[in-house]
Amino acid sequence: MKYALAALLSLAAFVSPGHADDYPSRAITMIVPFAAGGPTDSLARVLAQAMSEPLRQTVVVENVPGAGGSLGANRLTRADADGYTILLTDLALPAGPILNPNVKYDIGKDFAPIGVVNAGPMILISKPGLATDAADLFKLMKKDASKLTLGHSGVGSNSQMCGLFIQQTLGVKLTEIPYRGAGPAMNDMLSGQLDVMCEQSTTAIPQIEGQKVTAYGVTSPTRLPVFPNLPTLSEAGLAKFEFTVWHGLYAPPATSPAVIQKLNGALQTALASPLARKRFEDAGRVEFAADQRSPEAHRNMLDFESRRLTDALGKAGLIEVKAVSR
Repeated sequence: MKYALAALLSLAAFVSPGHADDYPSRAITMIVPFAAGGPTDSLARVLAQAMSEPLRQTVVVENVPGAGGSLGANRLTRADADGYTILLTDLALPAGPILNPNVKYDIGKDFAPIGVVNAGPMILISKPGLATDAADLFKLMKKDASKLTLGHSGVGSNSQMCGLFIQQTLGVKLTEIPYRGAGPAMNDMLSGQLDVMCEQSTTAIPQIEGQKVTAYGVTSPTRLPVFPNLPTLSEAGLAKFEFTVWHGLYAPPATSPAVIQKLNGALQTALASPLARKRFEDAGRVEFAADQRSPEAHRNMLDFESRRLTDALGKAGLIEVKAVSR
């Protein structure tokens, strides 16, 4: 009986769904911590399709919006560490516990980085007809700040941080309206119920091209090739203003290194596919250098961003500077 039990335990370990040799043997869930229709969701659906081929399994996108991305992040911390639940998110992950005291996860312990996806700028936009150009918009912000609404995707989201830094640079305070994702915020802007928003290029570009919103400037240090006449915010009057958004993939912390490496390999293959390259380039996003794409490099980037955000938000007087878990 003793030997039979040992044999069964060995067999169970061998057929475990997290075993690297047979992984993946079923569909993988990619959590998006924002609402459908937003920039992270749009990126996730391209990435999920592109990763399905090298993994030879379907990658299903699951939207878990709320609390600036922290609800979806917490969903990952409760998932089995077998590689079948992963998280695609952005700067909201390190920003969450810095800006929101109710966010309890520890980015140094509760997430296993798989790899970075790509990076891109945000674009300052408004409902049509609000202002003629960036100088006109900044003048309006200074004159009627409290009367203007500024939408964002929730506490700790990229759109909130971008908006915070713009307000701090101009010395104004707009009426902020948090949403459960960029999709609902964009819907309100398109219907004329929201005045201003910082939006990622991924979802802002189609609305700008369709002349459904007015664009004033990009947060990157250089102009976007797709909009060569759209100035950077630095050129538009916010000296040295720069804000870049990047996305990364994560697994639960106890996920085996072999499974992490398989996921990282599938990510690299997906990013090199013609489908993903074309879609991401059209959205104004750029890839990271090869030496920045490993799980280890991703961990270093995550730690760096935590320190950078804490320092920047503290200097801006937006938070009380305190130690951040590593």
